[in-house]
Amino acid sequence: MNDMPPEKPNPSQGPKLPQSPMRFSRSLMGWVIVVALGILLISYSTGGLQKRRKISLTEFWTFVDNGQLAGELTVRDNRIDGENSEQISEALGDKAIKFYVDCRNATDEAVMKRLLERLGDSNPDVQVSQVPSRWWETILPQLVVMMVVFFVIWFFLFRRLGAGGGGAGLLGSFGRSKHRVTSKEHSNVTFDDVAGIDEAKEEVKEIIEFLKNPRKFQRLGGRVPRGMLLIGEPGCGKTLLAKANAGEADVPFLSISGSDFVEMFVGVGASRVRDLFKQAKDASPCIIFLDEIDAVGRRRGMGFASGGHDEREQTLNAILVEMDGFDSAVQVIVIAATNRADVLDPALTRPGRFDRQINVPLPDLAGRNQILKIYADKVKCGPDVDLHRMARGTPMFSGADLEAMVNEAAIAATMADKDCIEHCDFEEARDKVRWGRARKSRVIDENEKQITAYHEAGHTLVQMLESDADPLHKVSIIPRGKAGGATFALPEKDRYLYTRKYCNALLSVLLGGRISEEMFCKDISSGASSDIAQATDLAKKMVLDWGMSDKLGFVRYAAEQQGFMPDTGAKDYSDKTAEMIDTEVKRLIDDAYQVTLKTLTDNRDKVEAIANALLKYETLSADEVERIIKGEDLQKPTMNDLIDREQTRTSTTQSEDASAVPPPIPDKDGGAAPQPS
Repeated sequence: MNDMPPEKPNPSQGPKLPQSPMRFSRSLMGWVIVVALGILLISYSTGGLQKRRKISLTEFWTFVDNGQLAGELTVRDNRIDGENSEQISEALGDKAIKFYVDCRNATDEAVMKRLLERLGDSNPDVQVSQVPSRWWETILPQLVVMMVVFFVIWFFLFRRLGAGGGGAGLLGSFGRSKHRVTSKEHSNVTFDDVAGIDEAKEEVKEIIEFLKNPRKFQRLGGRVPRGMLLIGEPGCGKTLLAKANAGEADVPFLSISGSDFVEMFVGVGASRVRDLFKQAKDASPCIIFLDEIDAVGRRRGMGFASGGHDEREQTLNAILVEMDGFDSAVQVIVIAATNRADVLDPALTRPGRFDRQINVPLPDLAGRNQILKIYADKVKCGPDVDLHRMARGTPMFSGADLEAMVNEAAIAATMADKDCIEHCDFEEARDKVRWGRARKSRVIDENEKQITAYHEAGHTLVQMLESDADPLHKVSIIPRGKAGGATFALPEKDRYLYTRKYCNALLSVLLGGRISEEMFCKDISSGASSDIAQATDLAKKMVLDWGMSDKLGFVRYAAEQQGFMPDTGAKDYSDKTAEMIDTEVKRLIDDAYQVTLKTLTDNRDKVEAIANALLKYETLSADEVERIIKGEDLQKPTMNDLIDREQTRTSTTQSEDASAVPPPIPDKDGGAAPQPS
């Protein structure tokens, strides 16, 4: 006997959502009825369980005249049932062939008289019985067909459509909200799993505290915002932060995507919005999470299509009205997430609706280090793994990118049969996530390989000698992604401001590859296409956006982006100014070209030494490049040495395995007997 007192309900938690008891489905009985009606219909349509062969009236009179009938002949109004004699049955290959013939007015007096006369002469043993017609034999098959058709339509269409209608008609289920309810017990994500966005976590914690203890805020007369809008780039952790809310709050968490509101029927989105907010008010206090709200919250009056756009407008209007309908006593918080805040309707972001807009930025150095620790704790890392160094080498990585990097490192270590993940696995995983998989099996022409080596050597030397550029990390001529080679930098810090000196140094690094090709290969190639595009974009931003041109001054000439409207090519400056802009962009690149050309010309021997080392080793680290610049020799195995060593180790292992097998036992005939397993 349980002597514990009953648990008292917690008024701050609010009512729990009703849970329907488990019950058996009634669809089994429906299937039984359908099968029974089908069997009954087939039985009547085929003449019962005993199948009969249909014959023509001419063939029937032939059987009568030839005496080929036996047994009993049953005559109905429109049908005659009979059976052939044994002789005709054996001739047709069946011992007992029953037949029937369709004939109108079979029970007519003249027909019966003719039948009896012809049977009396040739078939004296056949007995004729007349069965009176019964009305249900004609009506019942048609009635069964109608019942089967009606039941199938009701079961598969009407019943399914009206199941969730709740009295809303046949299409009631379309107007029901498709949200998912998550409670603290069913969520395995907490605030401990969220890192790198501390400010956003603090603001969301205020909402959870309000839901747990609303009187604490009402004591001073404050009002917690009704809506919160999470804004950030893809992969920054907006949805993860929302899932952490469900793990931390002791209230129901109703989540739905913006695309779930829109359906093929007009008005369904608004109906689902009303149903969602009605259920949220019934379950108050609770949290509503609208993911990708830009699917229905785009600026009104800016569309070109009529159908779908009108449906989105109705859905948006329903959201606006429902959020205005909250009173101070309703403890319902609406949290939305989007990465396109510039296209949202102003009525959606005004005070009173989504009062607070929380920016979820890309993680900084400390944030990336915390995120890597969270994901690294879930895998087995080796002692040489330096997460701080990996955080330094992953600038502009989002939380999703870092998770993918750790996962790729674990996969690489597993495929290599390692006991733990090493630092080199993280390095390869980072390069794979950012630039793509290394294509080591690609056969490269020697001339192309030499051009690539000198191209990357030019980048590398300028990267090392430019004091304002990011430090060099490594350089490789192994194809990766779309690039034939790559020079990797390792920023010492996150850059939020770009100075003129840094931009000029970056232009010089981008131009180093093409200039090195021209100097040493006496030709240029298309391998510098990406460098040209990056240099041009950077120079345009310096002139148009950042005002780094002395000739054009402190003026912004870049076109203003109007939400999601396409760029029509219109500009707010004259043709003369456009010519000046082109001249300034060309001047910035030409100045960087001259500086880079002088640097490579003065250090021609160092470029050639780096290129030769790349041709020999294919990949060089920053320390190795620095030793080459100082004139030191590298003492490390080449790629061919590593391949030969791996092949030798494999062949040795195979020979040892073969020698470990005992010699075959000769049998009595002098042959080799099989070994016991």
